[in-house]
Amino acid sequence: MSVLPPIHEKPRYVRDMFARIAPRYDLLNRLMTGGQDVRWRREVIRRARVRPGQRLLDIGAGTGDLAREARRQQPAARVVAADFTLPMMQVGRRRAGAEAIGWAAADALRLPFASNAFDAVVSGFLLRNVADVLQALREQYRVLRPGGRIVILETTRPPGGLLGVLVRLHFRLVIPTLGRLVAGDAQAYRYLPRSSEQFLSAAQLAAHLAAVGFRHIGYRKRMLGTVAIHWAVK
Repeated sequence: MSVLPPIHEKPRYVRDMFARIAPRYDLLNRLMTGGQDVRWRREVIRRARVRPGQRLLDIGAGTGDLAREARRQQPAARVVAADFTLPMMQVGRRRAGAEAIGWAAADALRLPFASNAFDAVVSGFLLRNVADVLQALREQYRVLRPGGRIVILETTRPPGGLLGVLVRLHFRLVIPTLGRLVAGDAQAYRYLPRSSEQFLSAAQLAAHLAAVGFRHIGYRKRMLGTVAIHWAVK
């Protein structure tokens, strides 16, 4: 079982890890979720409700899957993809449609954008990797305009009982094996499921959204209760 890095080392650890696995990251996501992550991202963008001419920020964008989906659903939206792992964005910028997206280097805890700058902020599997979840949410709240929407796709703690036991076996045995065979990096794919097991429950993340000031908060669980989509309004 891998040990998660200390909080003060987490940013460097996460940046280095995603830099290593960037070329195979999206392929592993498809394999680990049976392709369901594509459907979840479509739902995230639908729930963001972006209209023509509005601005959407995909924070922790990685290779820009959510940003490209936003442009697919609303071609007239102005989309920015931001991440602090440059090799991930370099992979994304080589893909079709990347030229229609604005790309920015950004730390989720100190966003380089003006307050009230975006109509929607979305993220996919970002929050469990930051050193301070509340601070990341405060920054997303700050850059949203009043009435703007936040939508979060994130893992949540596995359920209890027999199902939870099976999920944890999958996390600890199957996923690292896939990581070793496909990405050549079992260590990264021990960290990722372990970080999911220790992350907030869906209800706790909803409470964090409320603590920051969001309202009209809701969420739905997916994939046997191991993934949740949250949404809220500033």
